[in-house]
Parts: sequence; C-alpha cells; structure tokens
Amino acid sequence: MYKRMLIGLLLMALLLAAPALAQDGDKPTIAFLRYRASGTEDITKPGIWDMLQAHELISQAERDLLDEDLDLNGERINVFWLDAASDVTNINAMVEKTLDRGADILLTFSTPVTQITANITKEMDDPPILLFAIVSAPYSAGIADSPCIKMPHVSGTHMSIPYEQFVALSQLQQPDIQSIGTIVDPAQTQSVYGVSRITEFGEALGLTVEVASIASAADLPQATASLADKGVEMVMIGAGYTESRGIPAVLSVAKDYGIPVFGVSPRFIYHGAVVGAGFDDFYGEGLTVGRMIAAYIDGTLDISTTAISSRVNLGVAVNLDTAEEFGITVADSILDGAVMVIEDGELNVLSEPPSLAEMSLAERKADDAAFLAELECTEERIAEEQATLGTARD
Repeated sequence: MYKRMLIGLLLMALLLAAPALAQDGDKPTIAFLRYRASGTEDITKPGIWDMLQAHELISQAERDLLDEDLDLNGERINVFWLDAASDVTNINAMVEKTLDRGADILLTFSTPVTQITANITKEMDDPPILLFAIVSAPYSAGIADSPCIKMPHVSGTHMSIPYEQFVALSQLQQPDIQSIGTIVDPAQTQSVYGVSRITEFGEALGLTVEVASIASAADLPQATASLADKGVEMVMIGAGYTESRGIPAVLSVAKDYGIPVFGVSPRFIYHGAVVGAGFDDFYGEGLTVGRMIAAYIDGTLDISTTAISSRVNLGVAVNLDTAEEFGITVADSILDGAVMVIEDGELNVLSEPPSLAEMSLAERKADDAAFLAELECTEERIAEEQATLGTARD
C-alpha cells in the first residue's frame, strides 16, 4: 500500500512538472501497444527498463512508475500504454489513437498488433519508427520480407521458436511414436505458421501429422477428440493465441485418451501442458529493443538500415503434476534439461534469473554499438537476402 501511495505521489509530481504526453518536442515519446498483458511481456519489459535505466534515460523513481504500467512524463522520455484487451478489432483504433497523440516510437508486442500497426503506418509520409518484440512470425505475417527487406521505419526482434527441436521432443518422450496431432486457427498468422512448422518437422522425422482446424476456443474439445479418434499419440500445440490459451480445454479431452499434450512455450506448463518447450529468452528480447531505443534517441541508429534481430533459444519445462494425473512418466532426457518444473503444485525454477551486466555508460554504449553493428543492412547483405527471396519465389 505504501509503495502504491508513493508511486501515486511521484506520478502527480511528474504530471505537474511536465507538459502533456507527446506535446514536448524536446523529449521523445514511446507508445507501448499490446494485444493483452501477458507473462512473456512481464519478462520482456524489465529488459527494456534495465537498458533505458543503464543509458540514464529513466531514473529509479520513473522506473517504479513504469514497473506499474503507468504512463510517464519523464525528465528525458515520455511513455504511455494502450491495450487491445485481447480483441483484434480494437487494434486499429488503438493505433489511430496513438498516432493522434504524436508518439515518436511505437513499440509493439505480439504479431497481430505489429502487423496492423505496420500496415497503417506504411501509408504515412513521415511515420514514427516502429520497433516490435514478442513476434514469432514477422515474415509470414507480412511485417517484412526478410531482416533487411522491410519498411524503412520498421525494425525489432524476431522471437525465433525452435520448432525443429520442439517436435523432436516427441521422439525423446516416446521413441516408437508414429503419429502426432496439432490444432490450427486459420484466422491467426502465428497459428498457421506454427502448424506448418510442426507438420514439416514431424514429417521429416517420419511421423504422421494430423491437423484439426478450429474457428474459436469453443471448438477445442471437439478438435482434440477428432485427433484422438485418428489415433494420434501426442498433441503438440503451437503458438496461436486461441489454442495456447485453451490448453485446459484440450487437456480435458486428452486426459480421457491418456494422450500427453506438449506446448511450444515453457509457460504452457502453467496451463497444464505436460511439457512446454520453446523460446525462453524474453528478457533478452527486451534488452535488444532497449538497445535500439537508446541508440535511436542518442541519434546513433538509423532504423532504415537496421535489420530485424533474430533470437533463437530453447527452454524446456515440465509439469509433473499433469504427467502423474495422465499416468505418464516424463523421459529423463527431457526432465534433465528442464529450466522449470511444477511438482506438488509448486513451481521450481531451475535456472538463474537474467540480469544486465554491470559496466560504465561509456562501456555500455560501446557494447551496444558493437551489437547493433551486426544488424547493419549493408548493400551486400541486402543483395543476399534479395537473392534468397528470389530463389524461394522461383
């Protein structure tokens, strides 16, 4: 209670001391646009705040406000938040409202918010820069064609889910497995992309891959039953919002058949998946975007020649409570590599929490410059990507 009162007083003081957001031409305004509040976002944001604080763009008092998702009129930057409340139909209005408020930097979380924001701003003569995070399918979603073949005002970080390693876990769990099932929501780009990768890598392993289609969360039980009736030995859930949030509905049917459910994110074990495995460096996502923001504000980064960063990482998590409930023994080869385990209702984190390395501001800027130099879209790199895209089209 005391912390919230203190934050409230700090906020009032900052509001009285500074003009309205996006009306101070001397300070850049950052607009955070999200589909909904999420656990992955909660891990990503500290990476952004740590980087901005290390660059002295925010103070500790201002950091306290941002940690509470409060708007900020700061000494050096302004920040405000907008949320689509898990409704795609709200995104257009959210973006238009943001543009009306005159934001200089649009920071988008999730594929649908980024996709719609990019489509709206590409028609502008002088759009604000768009940086994105927690996006798993920027190329299939049409946000960009490749890391450097993109709109000049757009960059960010591509959360590259290691689907090949995820699908391979099926054989670690059941070496003689013959068939897996998955679920797709055709209206969601990330769902379609994920199922295409699960299918591709499953078939490469010699597995039969059955796909059930859904139109809404209400279809998940029937979709799961249809997969079970086709004889699948495991259900593997991709990154689509509908199916990932509906894992309990999938489990309610899969349990009757004794079929394990694996999800393509370690955090899927919170919803009951036996195994969750996928991208798990969301703090690193935040650091990358924070570096881009700091360098852009510092005037040392040209977004038009900054490639989309691609981050590949695999974290494995296990829900032993679900496994016991289903009568499943999780393979030692999976359990031994787990970074999180739920057992007897308790979450046990087996890895060290991420943190930002200590260094001086001068060292920080030099380190960031070296990192961002690797993202420069040189003529040679652009030509290589164009050639690759041309070959793929042919």
